[in-house]
Amino acid sequence: MLRLAVMVSGGGTNLQAILDAIESGKITNAKVVKVISNSKKAYALERAAKAGIPSVCITRADHPEKEEFNRALLLELQESGADLVVLAGCLVVIPQCVVDAYPNRIINIHPALIPSFCGTGYYGLGVHEAVLARGVKVTGATVHFVDGGTDTGPIILQKAVEVHQGDTPKELQLRVMQEAEWVILPKAIDLIANGKVSVEDGHVNIAE
Repeated sequence: MLRLAVMVSGGGTNLQAILDAIESGKITNAKVVKVISNSKKAYALERAAKAGIPSVCITRADHPEKEEFNRALLLELQESGADLVVLAGCLVVIPQCVVDAYPNRIINIHPALIPSFCGTGYYGLGVHEAVLARGVKVTGATVHFVDGGTDTGPIILQKAVEVHQGDTPKELQLRVMQEAEWVILPKAIDLIANGKVSVEDGHVNIAE
């Protein structure tokens, strides 16, 4: 049974997608053992409470020194016993000490087709604003492993989503979540939980 620690910053819609997929059987051999937020106002904490999942909030305000925050986060993950760390709408830059402690055991969902519209500064609604400003016709989402860079780790799954003429950033954001994020994040977790994902030379292999 793969033990998941899910890190969140806001509403927790991707967390809910994971919980729903576990309940429906789309994710097998996995369970969420901890939800970690960097914001005390995150609605994701209420989702965790409703599901009976332990949660904790680790904020910069409570740990103003960078190294202190990093140590607190690493300790919380280690004490959770998590096998896989899932960044589900998490706006925290993952410290190198955590990346080193969980090699190829941290995954992230990014609301675009990497390598487009990714890297430093591309997060949240801003990604969709950039997509619309550039005028591309297809966007999507990417699940990837987390390494020391920003959105540079090995890609696990991607799913394309059509951009409609007249889309607002919020309309596009919702479509990407519904058609891509909430689909491929649970799928990636299920693949990993069932031993079908391996990494070789910086590339992901998925067993049939």
